Amino acid sequence: MEERFGVVTFAGKPVTLLGPEIKVGDQAPDFTVVDNNLNPLSLKDFTGVKLISVVPSLDTPVCDAQTRRFNEEAAKLNATVLTISVDLPFAQKRWCGAAGIDKVITLSDYQNMSFGSAYGTYIKELRLEARAVFVVNSKNEVTYVEYVKEITDHPDYEKAIEAIKAAE
Repeated sequence: MEERFGVVTFAGKPVTLLGPEIKVGDQAPDFTVVDNNLNPLSLKDFTGVKLISVVPSLDTPVCDAQTRRFNEEAAKLNATVLTISVDLPFAQKRWCGAAGIDKVITLSDYQNMSFGSAYGTYIKELRLEARAVFVVNSKNEVTYVEYVKEITDHPDYEKAIEAIKAAE
């Protein structure tokens, strides 16, 4: 598997991402993750425009804010919003209930890091996902990519939202 060292940092320290760098124009790779009821899902289970928001853990302030922001935006967009982390599905379900998240679909990559390996967000040293945002159109072409350089920083919400609107 491809290793990319120093592409992103975690708390200022370079980390290694496993998997390829996804670029605009690429065909979105398939993956298998599980939903909050442990049902396996893959890219083909979602139609139309998709915003894929990738976070290390929902129980951290930036990940919490990122997921809440995209949940608010989801109501205004013609897109499916997925949040992928390595949090256990039970924790994701509990967090969504407590946070009032009802428009974002939370998915877990904890079983085999299928998403992280396919999208190049798997942090080798931590077995977590790197913070990233992908927009995928209805033909499953990637139309927007942001690998957040410092994992503790926020993504560019406005650019991601613009990309969703352009992909609709």
